[in-house]
Amino acid sequence: MCNRQQDEVLRLENVSVRRGTFSLNQISFSVSAGEIMAILGRTGAGKTLLLETAAGFCRPEAGRVLCLGEDVHKTPVHRRNIGYLYQDLSLFPHMTAAANIGYGLALRRLPREEIRTRVEEIAQRFGILRILNQYPGTLSGGEQQRVALARALMVQTPLLLLDEPFSALDPVTREELCCLVRDVCQEFQCAVVLVTHDFREATTLAHRIGVLLDGRLRGIVPAVELFRADWDDEARSFLGLKPNTRE
Repeated sequence: MCNRQQDEVLRLENVSVRRGTFSLNQISFSVSAGEIMAILGRTGAGKTLLLETAAGFCRPEAGRVLCLGEDVHKTPVHRRNIGYLYQDLSLFPHMTAAANIGYGLALRRLPREEIRTRVEEIAQRFGILRILNQYPGTLSGGEQQRVALARALMVQTPLLLLDEPFSALDPVTREELCCLVRDVCQEFQCAVVLVTHDFREATTLAHRIGVLLDGRLRGIVPAVELFRADWDDEARSFLGLKPNTRE
C-alpha cells in the first residue's frame, strides 16, 4: 500500500468559482498525506462545488488548485490521480461487488489474478468478503457504502474526495464506517477532503474541520476545537453556539 510521508497533497490558493448566481469566494486551504479534512456547511453552502473544483471538474475564475504540486486544471484527466466518491455512490448495477471494487485496476490492465488478490485484501478490511459475488441491488445501504469506499481506495490515489458519503446510513453504521475510513486512509496515507452537514460525522472522521457558509470558508480548526473556536456570529449560529458577546 501507499507509504507517503506527511507531505502536502492538495492546496487551494485563493480559489473563486461561479456556478449560475452562486459563487465560492477566495477559498484557501491545504491537506497533507494521511490527513482528513472535513468541510461543514448547510445545503446550498457550496460544498459539492468546492469538491468538483478540487477534482478539476469546474475551472475557477481566480486562484488555482494544486495536487502534488501540479495545477489540476492544467493536468489531463487521466493523470490527475484523484478519487471522487459521489453521494449516490455510482456503483455499476450490472457488475458484482468484486467487479465494482476492481474496476479501476481493470482499467489499468493489471493481471486478473493480481486484481482478485487486491480486491479480496481490501474486502477483508471492509468486512465484505462474503458479498463479493453479489450485485449492488441485493446489498444493504451499509454494504453498498463499503463497496463504494473500497472501490475509491482500491487504486490508491493520493487524494480522495468524499461528497456526504454517509448521509443515508443509520447512526451506528455511519460511526463504524467513519472510524474504518479514518484507519484505512491513514494506513494508505491518502489525503481526504470530506464535505458534510453532519457535525458528529465530521468530528468522528476528520483531523481538521472547516465551516463553509454562503460560499465563504469561515475558518479551519482542529476537530477537537470545533465548538471552542472563535467563529463569526453566522458560523456560531450554524454550530448551535451563542453569539459572541461584545462590550
